[in-house]
Amino acid sequence: QVQVVESGGGLVQAGGSLRLACAVSGNIFSFDVWTWYRQAPGNERELVARITSGDATYYPDSVRGRFTISNHTDKNSVYLQMNSLRPGDTAVYYCNVVALADGLRYEYWGQGTQVTVSS
Repeated sequence: QVQVVESGGGLVQAGGSLRLACAVSGNIFSFDVWTWYRQAPGNERELVARITSGDATYYPDSVRGRFTISNHTDKNSVYLQMNSLRPGDTAVYYCNVVALADGLRYEYWGQGTQVTVSS
């Protein structure tokens, strides 16, 4: 059974940094796309960063230049380095992984990790 576990959240002052980690276990195939999402109370879930198996990355304007997503060399973990954090970055951060195999799409979510940025 595939498990996705996020870690690294916490409380930080504005301007500070955090590094989130997402680790996957129990998979029998490699994942093609890793995405970090976040959701603040009362808001819709929004994409924060994405990386593909080919190391292509994508960031929305709201975090570009401040956040960096990267793959671990074992390809079973991904990181999100968050710098220059703002109170508006406060949210629960979720890791999403997608594998495309045998014509099927496999998608898994973690339970999320809370990030709180104080002003």
